[in-house]
Amino acid sequence: MAEQSSQDRNLPASQRKLKKAREEGQVARSRDFGHFIAIGTCGALLASFAPLVAEGLQQMLMSGLRFDARTVQNTGLMGDRLGELALHLMLVIVPFGLAMMAAAIGGGIVIGGWNWTLHPVMPKFGKLNPLTGMVALVSKDKLIDALKGSALALILGAIGALFLKAHIDAFTGVMALPLPAALRSLSGSMLGGLTLLLLALAVFAMIDVPLQRFQHAQRLKMSHQEIKQEHKENEGNQEIKGKLRARMREMTKRRMMAAVPNADLVVMNPTHYAVALKYDDQKMGAPRVVAKGADLLAMAIRDLAKDSKVPVLQAPVLARALYAHAELDREIPAALFAAVAQVLAYVYQLRAALAGRLAMPAAMPELNVPAELDPHNKPVSDMESYE
Repeated sequence: MAEQSSQDRNLPASQRKLKKAREEGQVARSRDFGHFIAIGTCGALLASFAPLVAEGLQQMLMSGLRFDARTVQNTGLMGDRLGELALHLMLVIVPFGLAMMAAAIGGGIVIGGWNWTLHPVMPKFGKLNPLTGMVALVSKDKLIDALKGSALALILGAIGALFLKAHIDAFTGVMALPLPAALRSLSGSMLGGLTLLLLALAVFAMIDVPLQRFQHAQRLKMSHQEIKQEHKENEGNQEIKGKLRARMREMTKRRMMAAVPNADLVVMNPTHYAVALKYDDQKMGAPRVVAKGADLLAMAIRDLAKDSKVPVLQAPVLARALYAHAELDREIPAALFAAVAQVLAYVYQLRAALAGRLAMPAAMPELNVPAELDPHNKPVSDMESYE
């Protein structure tokens, strides 16, 4: 089953899997490119600072080979001199080593980008299983790496051997030259050999970089089942989401029903829509929708409003417009200010009349509701009007 699942992985990795792989330290890296950058940097530094390095080495050799009777008799001075020479040598070698390390790190960033994670160095006891290790040793990627490494070693070895054979006379002739001339001769010969090695490494790097990226993409490929599982995890369990949505609707319904008794009025489309409005000129810039519903919920809002002595007005066009365009717990749209103001004025007059302060108002005036806000007002197309 595992083998079949591996063969089914023929889909490119998703962004989520690529991100997870980076977090685990799985990025495309090319050792050959890193070797080329590091050795090339070292060669460039040697070529640039060859005179200074040669002079420094010459001074070290002259100092190390200069003795007197007191130095020979006092072994402690010999130890101090050895330490001093070692320190001078480190001052020459360490900068080159740091430059090579920085170049290698930079080469890795160029290929796979910056990726800081401690995941690869965390202990994994599952890797202690020798059977798992044996399977990993005979994998396709390991076989390719072994063949590539063997080919690189053979080519570099052949280049080195041929170079030594072609310059054997020059190397043996160095023994007869004075020290400054010998150092200059060796530097020139070594730079020539280093250039040949860099050319070979450059060729291998040009092959290895796309190869590593291809192998990395192949290792992260996904099957159809993995894609489905990831999609399910991204979307979440639909059953749980449905329960959450139902619970949110129930909580919203309870909150709306609790706000209906404190509303100023309820606007209805006799059986389909109901919208409860609240207005406080001290706290609100415009009337606010505190509850709204359709069908059975509209009937429940109407019945609760009547039980709570909240006026219920039949204004079908305004009720439809408010239900379609006004958000719960938000102020009504500016386009409906005039119509709602007419309704509120009528309600205030009606309350004053019932309290005996004013005469009973006439029928509610025709409301100024823009036609485009009524969801039932569908525009007639040119073809329909022509017909």
